[in-house]
Amino acid sequence: MKIGVVTFPGTLDDVDAQRAVRIGGNEAVALWHGDHDLKGVDAVVLPGGFSYGDYLRCGAISRFSPVMTEVAEAAAKGMPVLGICNGFQILCESHLLPGALIRNEARKFVCRDQLLRIENNTTAWTSAYAKDQEITVVLKNGEGNFIADTETLDMLEGEGRVVARYLGRNPNGSARDIAGITNERGNVVGLMPHPEHAVEAMTGPGTDGLGFFTSLAEQVFA
Repeated sequence: MKIGVVTFPGTLDDVDAQRAVRIGGNEAVALWHGDHDLKGVDAVVLPGGFSYGDYLRCGAISRFSPVMTEVAEAAAKGMPVLGICNGFQILCESHLLPGALIRNEARKFVCRDQLLRIENNTTAWTSAYAKDQEITVVLKNGEGNFIADTETLDMLEGEGRVVARYLGRNPNGSARDIAGITNERGNVVGLMPHPEHAVEAMTGPGTDGLGFFTSLAEQVFA
């Protein structure tokens, strides 16, 4: 499959995401924030970093990039979209996912290996995992505190749209230990930790993140 990886000004993890896509057996296609062109890709990854310097709010300017018009339209038609860290923030700012990401509760940048539980393995990006499987991936953020009103949180819980939850000490104060969520259709997923940094045994905390990059073909072509 052809998976596009978008680069915004200030993106840091686009090359890492492209590498993860290739290790997962797919073709990585570089996409530029200023283009109205998805280059015929089958799916899109919005990688981590500090797009536009995180001015105003994280992801607030990126939502107006030309490429996001195309991403939003494609997502509405069912194209799988994965937002990682800053990408998750952009998805929330673009109203492709509910809620928002704000400054970490401790007001400090957090960087560590993080244990997660995959609670929804029916999305386009998580079908390679067993339900409630525990994985360890990298976490690195300063504004990873997921918030939403009680009604929205209850809706996400009730509809099974919490994709991943933090285990152990909550690293950033996220409501109900939420690390990632999905839209109602299951094709758009936002995840604060970084699975692309856990795809090779030689580096990072292992290969637990690889499932996010191998799930797609299984889901689409099943």
